Amino acid sequence: MRIKGGLNAKKKHKRILKLAKGYRGARSKQYRIAKQSVMRALNESYRGRKERKRQFRSLWIVRINAAARMNGLSYSRLMHGLKLAGVFINRKMLSEVAIADAEGFRQLCETAKAKI
Repeated sequence: MRIKGGLNAKKKHKRILKLAKGYRGARSKQYRIAKQSVMRALNESYRGRKERKRQFRSLWIVRINAAARMNGLSYSRLMHGLKLAGVFINRKMLSEVAIADAEGFRQLCETAKAKI
């Protein structure tokens, strides 16, 4: 006696259609079209997670550059000076310091200037 795969197919279809909930028209109703849409959406969201990291890094760099220029340095000279001074602080924290603690950032700039 053969075993029919209807139950597994139903489960698979339900899973895909659940992921496609909220899509317009056939994309949320028909399995084949929903499957394509879901596959693409998952690819895009994977790519988006990688892209978000790039965007945040560039935002931090813009903020650091703006704050550094207020203190008479360019971004690259500031980073070079900090590296020579042995100050290893990541860009995320540097941008937070630049926003929240202007005096502390000015001291970092002075440290970088002294080492260049």
